[in-house]
Amino acid sequence: MPHSTDPYEDDLDDLPSPRPVHYAEQSLLGALLLDPHRLDDIRGLGAEQFSNHAHGALFQAMRTVPLPDPEAHRSDPAWLNSVLDAARPYAPGLTASYLHTLVQVCPWPQHAPTYARMIQSDHARRTLLMHAQRLAQTATDATLPNRAVATLAQADALAQFMDTLAGQFAPHPGSLPRTVLPKQPMARSSEEALDEEQLLLATATAHPTALKDMRWLQPDDFAHSLHATLWQCLTSLVHRAEPVDPVTVLWEAQHRGLLAAGDLTAGDLMALVSTPVGSAEYWGERILQRALLTRACDVATRIATYAEDPANTTHQLITGSRRALADLTALRTRWQRSTAPTPRTTPRTPRSPAVSRAGPPPRTTTARALR
Repeated sequence: MPHSTDPYEDDLDDLPSPRPVHYAEQSLLGALLLDPHRLDDIRGLGAEQFSNHAHGALFQAMRTVPLPDPEAHRSDPAWLNSVLDAARPYAPGLTASYLHTLVQVCPWPQHAPTYARMIQSDHARRTLLMHAQRLAQTATDATLPNRAVATLAQADALAQFMDTLAGQFAPHPGSLPRTVLPKQPMARSSEEALDEEQLLLATATAHPTALKDMRWLQPDDFAHSLHATLWQCLTSLVHRAEPVDPVTVLWEAQHRGLLAAGDLTAGDLMALVSTPVGSAEYWGERILQRALLTRACDVATRIATYAEDPANTTHQLITGSRRALADLTALRTRWQRSTAPTPRTTPRTPRSPAVSRAGPPPRTTTARALR
């Protein structure tokens, strides 16, 4: 048999096979074209939830055109023509023959509610993926004036969407997704991140009293493991109320094995914690903010991986995504604690012995008026 010379034939053969939701949409529309009164059984489904724009336009037209008389509809295609006319302005590619195709692919009109549920589930998956992608984009957008605040706002939007999903789908004994998450590549720490961590360590060594109010910063927030261990050295010394200076930090680091590998000399370590700049709180907030953004990216990647796996049910997506968001919430709590304004304390004016013994002065009319 001679090979076809049509340049478009091979391109058509290479088109990917439609996803399962495509057949669910066709079956639902075919069921409604056969029996329009089944529209009353389809609740909570909107045209925007269809993956195919023409299918959504056709469904919206069915909602718009008045329902026909059931007996007349069996022999009169008037309602089908009215639906097609209403949908064509929004989907010009629709034809009468395609409506007949939809009718032919659905021999089970009574399954229409199930098909609608499939469409809703697929739309939930696509929307969840969109939210995860927005979270990742916001967390990595260096042009934003306050990237941490914008990232947390996107995380709130994602969490609100999860609450909406939980209300739309009946409770189900949820299990975690079985999707194998990709191994995260070893991230290379930027020079800026390493510099800020070194400045924090040096400044905290020079002003150790600041560490008492910085419990919101944890070793896991550091990009470099050496810096994380040195932070533990500093906090341990402060917790034991021992003197803090480059020499005592070196001694504590020796007990934690930092000098054992031979990659770091005692002189290098002392130099690292001997050049303070600014305040420890400032550098700590910078480090925690970077850890928050990194965690948001990790959470977004995790949720997107779940959503891209069609083997996961909607209930599994809800359970897995909420678990992922919980990992961000814990760090978010510490971030809010670090950025909360410090309450101002007004020094008390000592009372004279006479006033103390006499008690508070009686209220006057003016005092009551000012309340």
